Amino acid sequence: MRLQKNTLAALCSVLEFAANPGLQLSAAEIAAKYRISPHHLAKVLRSLGRAGLLESVRGVGGGYRFTGNAKRLTLMDVIGLFENISAARRGGRRPARREGAPARPAAAEVEEALAVVLSEIDEIARATFSTITLDTMLKLMARRRR
Repeated sequence: MRLQKNTLAALCSVLEFAANPGLQLSAAEIAAKYRISPHHLAKVLRSLGRAGLLESVRGVGGGYRFTGNAKRLTLMDVIGLFENISAARRGGRRPARREGAPARPAAAEVEEALAVVLSEIDEIARATFSTITLDTMLKLMARRRR
């Protein structure tokens, strides 16, 4: 599973907010810290706000504030806002093998088998992302900093 830039920006932002739940942060502050375009990040933050994970605070000193629950919100909850996470279709019709033909895999057969393997890898990634909460991720990051 390869994550889009929007998704990575969302994950960085949500983790930043979850690490400082009472703090208001502006899009510019987060953009500077993670070297993301402020204009691009503003769109991501609006999406997170519409999803109920952030609250927009207007006015002088405004910005965004975390409204989610870091102990319940998983990485997959955030990823699912920006990625098409539906499972890929498996299989298809396998071409019939001619009698007497050598038993070598055709390119289509190899591609089909690889698609099944890649689909299984994506399922494992989705399942893993679904079990890791923001709180767990923040603890992991803190341990790695030590």
